[in-house]
Amino acid sequence: MPTMGDRRAEGLSAKVLTVSDGVVQGTREDRSGPALIDLLRSDGYELAEHRVVTDGRESVGEALADLAEGFSGLIVTTGGTGFGPRDLTPEGTRVILDREAPGLAEAMRLVSPLGRLSRGLAGTRGTALILNTPGSTAGALECIEAVLDVIPHALRLMAGAPTPHLGHGSSR
Repeated sequence: MPTMGDRRAEGLSAKVLTVSDGVVQGTREDRSGPALIDLLRSDGYELAEHRVVTDGRESVGEALADLAEGFSGLIVTTGGTGFGPRDLTPEGTRVILDREAPGLAEAMRLVSPLGRLSRGLAGTRGTALILNTPGSTAGALECIEAVLDVIPHALRLMAGAPTPHLGHGSSR
């Protein structure tokens, strides 16, 4: 049976990308980015970078490609996953992904009724795992907390590190 230490992220790195026209323009405070950083640090991740970009397919895709370049770890986006006309984070993410991880995105959507409105994606680029979360602080935190227990295992697998094989029915 795995111990809590197997699930925690000691030795793993994370980056956070806030996607928001308002934050870039200085008309809105970034609350979800710092909240994600606090949560990830409390789980043992070392924060490698926090960046803010405007909404849009190209701005998100370029930022994610740059953040993933040579990086082994978790990249979490916050913002741009809804139905607004500038909510294009999933589209920007999809164009740079090597592989999608639909199980993670589905698990994040199941945390609340409003999660069904999220268009966020999860997937990999190189040895980086990318997760899209909503721009609301509560939504971003709920989504990450829904998958936080399995992320260290995924990152270690992607890095080729030895990992325990947990059975599908085992307690995590």
